[in-house]
Amino acid sequence: MYSKPTDLSIELPNGGAGPDPLRLDRLDAEFVVLLFQRDYLCGNCRNQVQDIAARYDEFRERNTVVVSVLPESKERAAEWATNYDLPFPVVADPDTAVADRFGQPVRFGFLGSLHNLLGRMPLAVIIDLRGDEPRLVYSYVGNSPSDRPTIEGLILELNHKRKSSA
Repeated sequence: MYSKPTDLSIELPNGGAGPDPLRLDRLDAEFVVLLFQRDYLCGNCRNQVQDIAARYDEFRERNTVVVSVLPESKERAAEWATNYDLPFPVVADPDTAVADRFGQPVRFGFLGSLHNLLGRMPLAVIIDLRGDEPRLVYSYVGNSPSDRPTIEGLILELNHKRKSSA
């Protein structure tokens, strides 16, 4: 069962578009979608960010910034942003402190914690940046490496969240 983090603050090196370091209060958006990736080499992760990049205008139309969070160095994050021509931030969380605080699941116990590609499962969250404090309003916890929310699912959630507090 997913447990919402109480601390939603983020300050991570950004290898992609947007402010560096990336903090939520520096984003020009009402919502942010955080995609906690498994690893730089994860094929499902690469496909996900490329698919979102192809439809990124749909997120921007909803005043939303997507941020890919890699358990890697800033250099690796910058490689991803460049290699896949990503129009959104790609931040580095090399010690996985932010991913762990947000509850990104790790399977296979201690062994899984030693190798991100083996152990880390995908996590997607939506944070509402409107108001005085950011609020986590949606989470999708992957049960397998390929278990991720669809783009349509994320857009539907954003539409619902925008209407429910309008």
